[in-house]
Amino acid sequence: MGAIAATAAAVMALSGCTSTSTDEDGSLLEQLQDKGTVTVGFAGEAPYSFEENGELTGATVALHREIFGNLGIDTVEGQNADFGALIPGLQANRFDVVSAGMSILPERCEQAAFSEPEFNYTTALMVPEGNPMGLTDLQSVLDSGARLSTMTGAIESDYAAQMGIDNTQVATPQDGMDAVTSGRADVFALTAISLNWMANNNPDAPVEVTESFVAEIDGVPQVGAGGTVFRTDDQELLDAYNEELAKITSDPEKYLEIVGEYGFTAEELPDPELTTADLCAGA
Repeated sequence: MGAIAATAAAVMALSGCTSTSTDEDGSLLEQLQDKGTVTVGFAGEAPYSFEENGELTGATVALHREIFGNLGIDTVEGQNADFGALIPGLQANRFDVVSAGMSILPERCEQAAFSEPEFNYTTALMVPEGNPMGLTDLQSVLDSGARLSTMTGAIESDYAAQMGIDNTQVATPQDGMDAVTSGRADVFALTAISLNWMANNNPDAPVEVTESFVAEIDGVPQVGAGGTVFRTDDQELLDAYNEELAKITSDPEKYLEIVGEYGFTAEELPDPELTTADLCAGA
């Protein structure tokens, strides 16, 4: 979260802001319906939201096209930003929502509003081919003294800080893989779905990805889930979004029809017992 605070001033200075909700213009939901377009902030993390051949794509983007389309908003446009700049960019009105599968954490809930969970998360490690240090989880990274790289603003950076693991933060997943392949880092930690996507789409890179795991802090499993991020005063839009999201997450076949092509499986389908209120409360 420190990275988020540090980038807020810079983001505030950027132009290209979207409309915010006002009494005079109607709610943001009404504004977006009138325009027929929603602008989403994304951080180029495949397979959640990224550009491919100049086109915005990914699992969260696919969800957004389905959900916003059902709300009468047919076009989803993207605004790229570093992961740590997404919430400041949202607050500065650079975009209407954040489309990055962002982990729902108590400190983030103090700054923005999250949808109900869209994905369950596990963590994995990207290591040099052959995994020469035998790394399996973050505890093994700590015990071995391996040089860890994490992504600025990502949950793995928080895990490392809580466990007392020194780590070098990078701006993008590609930077993390480059740190491993160049020898600047021994290991890069990120969500398993992202690392496996990168490895599968870079078959010549001399890296491999460990089995996924649920990180533990002081013996407590860190069960993670991510969702779409809204400004706190856009409650009508959030409520309408959640209503449409529930129709998808309650139907596994529909869910996989939308996100399955991006490598997501039934394991990523959010637990219906795990709510955003629970996650924001640190449960």
